[in-house]
Amino acid sequence: MSRETLRERLEILADAAKYDASCASSGTAKRNSRDGKGLGSTEGMGICHAYAPDGRCISLLKLLLTNHCIFDCHYCVNRKSSNVRRARFTPQEVVDLTLSFYRRNYIEGLFLSSGIIRSADHTMAQLIEVARILREEHQFRGYIHLKTIPEADPELVAQAGLWADRVSINVELPTEQGLTRLAPDKNGPRIEGAMGNLQSAIVEAKDASRRFRAAPRFAPAGQSTQMIVGADGASDAQIVGKASTLYGRFGLRRVYYSAFSPIPDASAVLPLQRPPLLREHRLYQSDWLMRFYGYAPAEVQDAADAGGMLPLDIDPKLAWALKFRDRFPVDVNRAPREALLRVPGLGTKAVKAVLAARRHRTLRLEDIARLTVSVRKLRPFIVTADWRPTLLIDRADLRARLAPSPRQMELFA
Repeated sequence: MSRETLRERLEILADAAKYDASCASSGTAKRNSRDGKGLGSTEGMGICHAYAPDGRCISLLKLLLTNHCIFDCHYCVNRKSSNVRRARFTPQEVVDLTLSFYRRNYIEGLFLSSGIIRSADHTMAQLIEVARILREEHQFRGYIHLKTIPEADPELVAQAGLWADRVSINVELPTEQGLTRLAPDKNGPRIEGAMGNLQSAIVEAKDASRRFRAAPRFAPAGQSTQMIVGADGASDAQIVGKASTLYGRFGLRRVYYSAFSPIPDASAVLPLQRPPLLREHRLYQSDWLMRFYGYAPAEVQDAADAGGMLPLDIDPKLAWALKFRDRFPVDVNRAPREALLRVPGLGTKAVKAVLAARRHRTLRLEDIARLTVSVRKLRPFIVTADWRPTLLIDRADLRARLAPSPRQMELFA
């Protein structure tokens, strides 16, 4: 078979990278080349691939170094037994593509992952070489995210943090049983061991930077990971518990969720249909509750049903409030911040505005209505100067009243 052109390989390897969701670029240091030194930037607008917390759009060239792989993970379209078209870049070709796309103002950075070819060490060395050439030979100051390989030598994995803004290692599945059944070449303790090594290196680098001005930076945007949702039988409660453990043990910036997507020539052990995309969305909402709203993992798990699944028709915050109605209603003029954050429909910005406004005046229902898209969800859960829900919070049909109305699906959507 004739060798594919660069463009054909780009189409194959960019498409193969779409299954990895862990490419957000939040948390990196702001750098640019406006002083005439170096090349690239972690700031600016372009083709959107990821958003930082402050709203900046970081456009990333997202691809695989190769989709050849010596592993045979059942859920992976690039597993060694898959019948997909294969392609491969050299490190220099990825460098040239990155610079070319940057100069055309298409991207602000690079997200690079890879299948494992020859060995984990060989592949990891090639990934590192891409980042090294960009940083050292071209003074590239844009964002770089490297997907590291836990099976590689720990010293190689550590080198990735010297060149990349963010590093990540995918735990893949939330349970050890699922990983053993669907990814027999991977090892859960080894994956977490590699994450622990990276966390130690990040902490040491931060400590060194406080003491020495010239200390080398190490993965300033931290590390992240990804879990596949729906490939095994893990419940939402198990996934939430696993995510909480990872945040606590390894100081992760983000845990990303990727709904399992049926692949060509799929293994018989995989489900025939993908889970609802709304399930992935609910897991992200539960992640937000733990990270920004002060919910303990057990409280988020309490929002799930008896089978450990979060409801799809309502968000987990509302589901929790409906289960624990004794915590409501909350007086918006007197309640502490922690209680206000539990009110369905009130976000962190709205709570901040409530706390600031009530120092100067007593809040009425119309004041709260200005802070939210719809006051309908809030009414059963709050008390204001002119509103008290009386028995509304105890109504048996409260869930039905607050859940979104069912919509007829379009036949040709």
